[in-house]
Amino acid sequence: MKSIGIVGWKNCGKTTLASAVIKELSARGFKVNSVKHAHHYVDVDQQGTDSYRHREAGANEVLLASGQRYAIMHELRDAPEPKLDELLARMSPCDWVVVEGMKSHRHPKVEVHLQTCDQTPLFHTDPDVIAVATDQPLGFDGPEFDINDVKSLVDFILVRESDEAVTE
Repeated sequence: MKSIGIVGWKNCGKTTLASAVIKELSARGFKVNSVKHAHHYVDVDQQGTDSYRHREAGANEVLLASGQRYAIMHELRDAPEPKLDELLARMSPCDWVVVEGMKSHRHPKVEVHLQTCDQTPLFHTDPDVIAVATDQPLGFDGPEFDINDVKSLVDFILVRESDEAVTE
């Protein structure tokens, strides 16, 4: 499966762009999965629920299932955070995975950087940034896309992937 990362600083538009890329890829007929990384404590299960009690009792994984969806909660229990490849291997087959965050992992990334972001762009130190989506020129050596031109960005991602496949 192919993947593309959407990275940037907090509150600079990552989720908006990742959602737009997912929507555009899906509209073009691709089956798309996503990985959303969080740096803060996240728990999709709340204290007092049955599945929470199972995890608290020591279950390493709890699969919570309903007629609409299911979620697997895997406890790391002091193990290191999984690498992106390990997470992707656990996902169902698809054409594309859009990875939001995971900026320290090695994979092709599009950086989102808007005027409202007061941090230095990541592309200065991250060689895996292949393009930038922005609302202002940033001087990136590669392609810069208008933040609202998702179709052109997805065209670039698809062409780049087909070019990569040819060279392999």
